[in-house]
Amino acid sequence: MFTPDEAYPELFVAVQGSALYPDSKTFVDLEPLYDAAFINSEYSRLSIDEGFELRQFVEAHFRNEPLADVTATREKDICQHIRSLWPVLSRQPELLSDYSSRLPLNHAYVVPGGRFNEIYYWDSYFTQLGLAAQGELKLLRSMVDNFADMIASLGFIPNGNRTYFCTRSQPPFFALMVELLVEQGDEGAYQRYFNALQREYAFWMAGAAELDPSSAHRRVVNTSKGVLNRYWDEADTPRQESYKEDVELVYESGRHAAELYRDLRAGAESGWDFSSRWCTGDSLGSIRTTEILPVDLNVLLYLLESTLMRAADTTGQAEMAGVYERAAQKRATLIQNIFFDAEGYFADLDSKKLTSTGKLTLATLFPLFAGVASAEQAKSVAAQVEQHLLRQGGWVTTEIHSGQQWDAPNGWAPLQWIAFVGLKRYGFVDLAELAAKRWLHTNELIFNLHGKMIEKYNVEQPEQLSGGGEYAVQDGFGWSNGVYLALRQALGLDI
Repeated sequence: MFTPDEAYPELFVAVQGSALYPDSKTFVDLEPLYDAAFINSEYSRLSIDEGFELRQFVEAHFRNEPLADVTATREKDICQHIRSLWPVLSRQPELLSDYSSRLPLNHAYVVPGGRFNEIYYWDSYFTQLGLAAQGELKLLRSMVDNFADMIASLGFIPNGNRTYFCTRSQPPFFALMVELLVEQGDEGAYQRYFNALQREYAFWMAGAAELDPSSAHRRVVNTSKGVLNRYWDEADTPRQESYKEDVELVYESGRHAAELYRDLRAGAESGWDFSSRWCTGDSLGSIRTTEILPVDLNVLLYLLESTLMRAADTTGQAEMAGVYERAAQKRATLIQNIFFDAEGYFADLDSKKLTSTGKLTLATLFPLFAGVASAEQAKSVAAQVEQHLLRQGGWVTTEIHSGQQWDAPNGWAPLQWIAFVGLKRYGFVDLAELAAKRWLHTNELIFNLHGKMIEKYNVEQPEQLSGGGEYAVQDGFGWSNGVYLALRQALGLDI
């Protein structure tokens, strides 16, 4: 398994450093036509020539992966369009070059679409909601099997099935995928995935038992209140898929390179890449992801502990079930007691001071989604998000207009679902359904105007395409499709 910079070190720097392609992800996803040793030898031989053309060389030695054609036909309504996309966005097991950046998977899977031609970890749960809604249960299970296989072979679920993603994960939704299978009547899911769930938990909690007071190791931090989790990446180098952007940001910021690269990579592991949520100042150069204890990550670890408790109980391991139950209860108490900001919402914490970052984001709804908020906390959170984060087109991610894609004016499908489920759980049905209907209308508006299901939406001006971040808005789109269908189903609408 080779990453592109390992396979073609000199060529990689030349291509990515020169911005040969407008999108830095393009080169690292190309399929090599020849052995890496031959490509490197040819590059060394030819690149010294005065008339050497870098693009011509790359095109002669690599090919583009085929991308999904997700063009909508006008005779289809939006639900028919999404149904027709499942086979288009699906990938089958295949043989790949030893130097391909794409990791082979054993079962069929769904990619998001656009530039994202690989499976993504947390995206997949929300895609699976749509698969379940439209009865695509075989494909749903095969995706979960792929994640279990990756846990077995790699020890964790990477950001996506690319070699350059294997230093980090993404928000841990594997337990919720297993629960979704159980909800669909798969009674053997707990037992079948129990070992994978345990290894997933071991990955996120690695080093916790040996931590000294007020110390941290990878994804765990030992605070004065107990062990909590943060995002992390094993590497402290530029992201290969964003090499030039990361190198330039280090130069502009003046920060220590390894520290900034690690924070950028940890931000990518969070799935919120990028957001003012992780920054201490106005620029991305002030990102400090590794110094933050995210409320949503710790809620997801609570849900993983809870699923492990049920899986252990179902498989007759009562003592182990008790261990996970106590861990979940302890984490739930911490979420209630230290993540609740004095302003009346759940917020991330500074890992060193154990104080609130003071930033209101849609992550505040994760404790409601998981049912760990008190009734009083839930009432306060509902009031705060209604006042500050509800927009014409649905829920906005934050109030901050930073130019980053996980900030205003953008709304994202996964957070719309988290908000809907969380608010309904605590009885705020009218608010949950109002926001859901606004989001559905936004999806339908863009579909009718452009024939697209896109990865993120402008909820402040729903008729406009969204923007921000490191690349153009993408069409496809896995989790938008899934959440659209799941919300329609939950509202009693046809799918």
